[in-house]
Formats: sequence, C-alpha cells, structure tokens
Amino acid sequence: MVAENSSLTEFIFAGLTDQPGLQIPLYFLFLGFYMVTMVGNLGLVTLIGLNSHLHTPMYFFLFNLSLIDFCYSTTIIPKMLKSFVSKQNIILHAGCMTQLFFFCFFVISESFVLSAMAYDRYVAICKPLVYMVTMSPEVCLLLLLSVYVMGFSGAMAHTGSIASLTFCANNVVNHFMCDILPLLELSCNSTYVNELVVFVVVSIGIGMPIVTIFISYALIVSTILNIHSTEGRSKAFSTCGSHIIVVSLFYGSEAFMYLKPPSILPLEQGKVSSLFYTIVVPMLNPVIYSLRNNDVKIGLRKILGRKIFS
Repeated sequence: MVAENSSLTEFIFAGLTDQPGLQIPLYFLFLGFYMVTMVGNLGLVTLIGLNSHLHTPMYFFLFNLSLIDFCYSTTIIPKMLKSFVSKQNIILHAGCMTQLFFFCFFVISESFVLSAMAYDRYVAICKPLVYMVTMSPEVCLLLLLSVYVMGFSGAMAHTGSIASLTFCANNVVNHFMCDILPLLELSCNSTYVNELVVFVVVSIGIGMPIVTIFISYALIVSTILNIHSTEGRSKAFSTCGSHIIVVSLFYGSEAFMYLKPPSILPLEQGKVSSLFYTIVVPMLNPVIYSLRNNDVKIGLRKILGRKIFS
C-alpha cells in the first residue's frame, strides 16, 4: 500500500525520549513488559486449549482476546525496542503502512471481541435456560467472524486513507510506531477527508461495541438486582468483574487518545496514552482474568498437577 504520489521511501521514529540516559532502562522495562505479555497471553491460550472444561463460549472469546493481545503487542513492541538501542530507528514506507494495518486490525478486533464477551455474559445471566442454544458453536463462530470482518474493514479504511497522503518534507514520526495522528501531521496536503475517515471509523469501532456493552450490562445489573440470594448476586457480579475492568482500561485509554482533537491532546501526551492501550492493557488482561477467575485457577492447577505427577 505504498502511496504512488509520495516522494518519501522511509520514516524515522522519534521514539519515547531523546535522553540517552533513559534509553537502556526503558529498553529493559519494555522488554520485561513484552515477556510478561507473551507468557501471560500464550499461557492463557494454551491453558484454555488443553482444558476441556474451559471449552465454553466465554473461554472461546477469552482465547481469541489473548491471541489478539499477543499479536497486537508483537506488532508494536519489537520495533519499539529497536529505537532504544539504535541511533536512527528507520522504517520503510511499506513497512509503516503494514504496521499501521495490523495495529488497526488488532485494536478494532479487540474492541468487538470485548463486546461479544459482554453479550455472552448477558445471555449467561439474563437467559440462563437458553444459554447453550443461544450461544451455540455456530453462533460463536459467526460472532467471531463478524469481529474479524469489522477489524479488517476498519484497518483497510485507515490504511488506505493514510497511504493516499503525500509525504514530501519531514519524515520524522513523532511517535514510537506508525499511528494515524502522527502520520497525518507529516502530510503536505489537506487531511480534512482523512480526519473525517478517522472520526467515522473510530466512532464505529469504539461506539458500536460500547453501546453493546452498555446495554448488556444495564440488563445484567437489572437482572442481578432481582436476585434475592446474596450468594447468587455475588456469583453473578464475580463472573462480570474481570470483563468490566478490562473494558474500562481498554476503552478509557483509547477514547482518550482518539476522541479528542489534537489541540486538546498534544502528541507528546498522546504517546503516553498509546503506551497504555498498546502495551500495558495487553499485559494486564491475562493477569486480570487469571487472578479473578476460579475456573482458570483450577485449570492451571490441573495442568501443573499433571506435569508434576508425570
């Protein structure tokens, strides 16, 4: 997706900081984050795959969330780590567009996976008698297909819009990755249409899932309040607790970055917000689900016990 009217063949990432004394500490910090992300998400994927009692709709979506988080981090962090140990962190125009595509694909896919998980919790709590019929394997696969179709469509829209721009002057991207807003700043032609595309796609990619999640949890809360047993209420809330935390972290940081005009949120602050939802959130997701979920703990004990016994 190289823009034919672009005279630039490469970009240079400005990175997080230009202070030499911080480069090595930041390298090891984010390398640690990446290792935790890989171990946590691939561990959860393996755990769900090996435990037959976790082969339910809830864990089917959690499996895909962990897979997306792993791929998502791998799209960003390795290139970012290079910026801490090289004098000039250069990326080719085609490589930049490729990174942008996969970044948008995984972000939008994660957004819709979280909304599918909210719908799953709504059916489990509000319609438990028809849960297995409503969330049949065919329905789950259809929902997952919709998730990836929305991710692909949004990524194509964003990448096509940015690839159509002309970059003819400064090639220093004020970021640690090829993100939409920093690339728009480098364009030497009008970006009005491109900004409109960003607004529409982000509004759909964030707005539709948020509305789905809000409606699902409004109905869930209404159902829980009608449960007379305190133990029943506690169990119902506990099944949603992990998901609510993950949703709040992901959408909060993403909305803070993209749903504010650049004049309100300068790119320097935007880089900090990007760090949170591209690196911290994928690292925390498996930790949150592991610590707050008894089924995951039981499954982990079974796997560890099996290895010790063998």
